[in-house]
Amino acid sequence: MSSLLGPADIRTLAARLGVRPTKTLGQNFVHDPNTVRRIVRAAELAPTDVVLEVGPGLGSLTLALLPEAAHVHAVELDPVLASALAATVADRAPDHADRLTVHSGDAKRVAAADLVPAPTALVANLPYNVAVPVVLNLLAALPTLASGLVMVQKEVADRLTAEPGSRTYGIPTAKLAWYADARPAGRVPPAVFWPVPNVDSGLVRFVRHDPPPGDRERTFAVVDAAFAQRRKTLRSALAGWAGGPDRAEKALVTAGIDPGLRGEALTITQFAAIAAAAPAAPAGSGYGRRS
Repeated sequence: MSSLLGPADIRTLAARLGVRPTKTLGQNFVHDPNTVRRIVRAAELAPTDVVLEVGPGLGSLTLALLPEAAHVHAVELDPVLASALAATVADRAPDHADRLTVHSGDAKRVAAADLVPAPTALVANLPYNVAVPVVLNLLAALPTLASGLVMVQKEVADRLTAEPGSRTYGIPTAKLAWYADARPAGRVPPAVFWPVPNVDSGLVRFVRHDPPPGDRERTFAVVDAAFAQRRKTLRSALAGWAGGPDRAEKALVTAGIDPGLRGEALTITQFAAIAAAAPAAPAGSGYGRRS
């Protein structure tokens, strides 16, 4: 049985380690046991799941995950926190300590070969400043990730789960949709964190699906171009990518997309169709190149 960390435990442990939460690393530690239990429930884990936790910090969520999963890979950027996590788990969850592997390093650079057994679920309280690239990079790098539950800034949660046509629909929404179906899974108040952030957090649950037909890099380039000038019609916004407005219009018509629409109206499948329909930009034109 795991003994979860409360507010006093968090502060005592941080003081013993000489840890002061920093904005640079986006450190806001969850100190409410009910919140971490809620996160684990929302993740809908099976006993056979291998969990990847990014940014375990002092171990609040880790302790709640270990009894519910076959194994937990905890990836921590802060070397002091990474070196202390195993001892915290051994002290508070000795029956499950053998299920934990701690990795000291940057989650954006994790490779599948680093994680044995292969992770099947991502469950994490993600630093606000890197949440989107971490999720997208992990889904790209780890094809075994079948589902996830992440806690992010509420504004980011709204973007990741937005529907086409909404004001919050944009690049993160479309790119996540390449990999998975995402939905909001609840709001988390600031008071459950130490230090207390000045924004609410949100839970995002996602389940991987097969990507649409087409090339991911090419499709993502279309997404980037469409939202770089989101107030423009697709005919204008995609002109630089396609090699001119006429070429953009031709690709859009071929893909069955109205050139007068804006990017926020399209699904990821429609973006993929545009990418497949557009011919290569003329040699030496400079179009379609990204620095």
